[in-house]
Amino acid sequence: PEKARLVESARLAEQAERYDDMVENMKKVVKKELKLLSEAPERNLLSVAFKNVVGARRSSWRVISSIKQKEEEEKKVKLSEAYLTRIANEIEEICIDVVNLIDTSLLCRDDLDVESKTFYMKMKGDYYRYVAEVSPQDSKSGFADKANKAYDEAYTLCKAEMPASHPIRLGLALNYSVFYYEILAECSAARTIAQKAFDDAIQSIDELPPNTYKDSTLIMQLLRDNITLWSSDMEDDDDDSAQQQKA
Repeated sequence: PEKARLVESARLAEQAERYDDMVENMKKVVKKELKLLSEAPERNLLSVAFKNVVGARRSSWRVISSIKQKEEEEKKVKLSEAYLTRIANEIEEICIDVVNLIDTSLLCRDDLDVESKTFYMKMKGDYYRYVAEVSPQDSKSGFADKANKAYDEAYTLCKAEMPASHPIRLGLALNYSVFYYEILAECSAARTIAQKAFDDAIQSIDELPPNTYKDSTLIMQLLRDNITLWSSDMEDDDDDSAQQQKA
């Protein structure tokens, strides 16, 4: 009864777009050791709650960062920098809270199946990535290393245990490749991860159950879009390099 009440309260908060309340309800479910269903509805509630709470701040950070780049007056630049620092600190606090929750209350459980374990390890990678996005250079690499480790462990696990067309495996490949592109600035590695995931999924797409077909094909389209974009970037870089050599 307690779990049902907390979950229903979280769903109500989601409909009201009160994501901080949603987070608090789902944290209580996790901390009270009330197992989240592996079928995903409740597990996804936890993910959606935190994603919206941190997502609003990531969006704010990008807006202020864009404003700062356009400012020429020193006083306004400093004001923007102070605001960016404040937002970045909030993002870091939320993300570390997520990671600690996952480590102390979820990944430590003996009853986790491969799907759930991959899901939570992917979440760790995502939230370390979000901190790396807004961190100053001296601390960015540390969070990037932690994100890379979480993604790599999750990807190694799911490649051994889950079909290539499974939406969680595809979603992990999508986010891992974005991490390589945006955080590590390694376009070639990002494209390789995305291309391999897409090609492997194509081989087993006909085996997908109807309830996951839509999710998988949507992620595959996102992978395909990124592959096209990153391939274009690499061609532009090759052209620039050739022009420099001629010069």
